Amino acid sequence: MIKVRQIKAEDAEKYIKLYSKLDEETNFRLYEPGERKISLTEQAAEIENMINEGNSAIIVAEDRDELVGYLSAFGRSQNRVKHIVTIGIAILQSHVGMGIGTMLFKKLEVWAKEHNKHRLELTVMENNPSAYALYQKMGFEVEGVKKDSLLINGEYVNDIYMSKLI
Repeated sequence: MIKVRQIKAEDAEKYIKLYSKLDEETNFRLYEPGERKISLTEQAAEIENMINEGNSAIIVAEDRDELVGYLSAFGRSQNRVKHIVTIGIAILQSHVGMGIGTMLFKKLEVWAKEHNKHRLELTVMENNPSAYALYQKMGFEVEGVKKDSLLINGEYVNDIYMSKLI
């Protein structure tokens, strides 16, 4: 059974394992395999700081005792933009199509309302139709395209900017 909850500092090792595996199994990520350089201590401290600041959140999906997906929502502290969070989401291929993305977004919206967030924003690679479909299903709208934004396997890929107001 899938459990969706906010991350805890003690999840740091599982979280590193999750995003390392995600970086290896898909090209729809910013980081290439092995490119992230963060220690377990640093990751735990980063999670703890995020929790204490209350301006950002990482929501994880857990299957038994393994993290199988996450949704990060990073906010800023400046008054003019503290109502905005920038989202990243990823789910292990073994768990795609199980409704986890929808569960993560629903949990995010609860958190966002509790923390006075009004604007959710994200980008999606133009060649990732399943993610694009999920974001549309969750109420996100296209705002624009950043052309040749990423270089993946020697080819330029456009990023689509999307947002949702809550």
